[in-house]
Amino acid sequence: MKKKLVLMTVLLFGLGVVLTSCVTIPVKPSAANFKAPVITLESFEIPQYDGYWYYGSKTKPTKGKAGNHGAPLPMNFVFSIENPNPYPVLLEGMKFTVAFDKEFDLVTVSNQDASWIPAGKTNQVRASTLITVRSGLLSLLVTGGYKLKARGWSPWKALERWWTGVPDYTLPVTVHEGAFVFKADGLVKVLPFETTFK
Repeated sequence: MKKKLVLMTVLLFGLGVVLTSCVTIPVKPSAANFKAPVITLESFEIPQYDGYWYYGSKTKPTKGKAGNHGAPLPMNFVFSIENPNPYPVLLEGMKFTVAFDKEFDLVTVSNQDASWIPAGKTNQVRASTLITVRSGLLSLLVTGGYKLKARGWSPWKALERWWTGVPDYTLPVTVHEGAFVFKADGLVKVLPFETTFK
């Protein structure tokens, strides 16, 4: 009887240890354990290309009203976000500037789509934008004048170079001044990001 009691006690204790080891206690986010997610630019693409063109307001269009208009250049950026934490993390939004030839800023992209990244997993997020020859020209005239002069380029030479080279992936496209906002249970991390896609 004594042996049965000892054996029963050992079995119950062993079962308790097994059951306890199967129960995982969730890790609560804290400033000490909140690791920075890893951001990677996976791909850059031009989803539609309509060539390089521009016409001024004195040009009579076949249809519609006259104005200063230029070819569109839509761009998609796909980022991988790896969450190294043992709890889910919310990507609350991102913002970055796109530059051609590494130094000519043409557009700032802001994406406020929220996305949960599960613990230990990687998600992909897409950010899309569109610039036109007209908006590029205005941006260059405001911010890029000295840089163009240093290279000996006119704004038109630069725009044609980009509208013909970027869709062929023969010119560098830089994503910089990036700010990716992550949250976990009230904690916030704003991560900088910069890379060049060649």
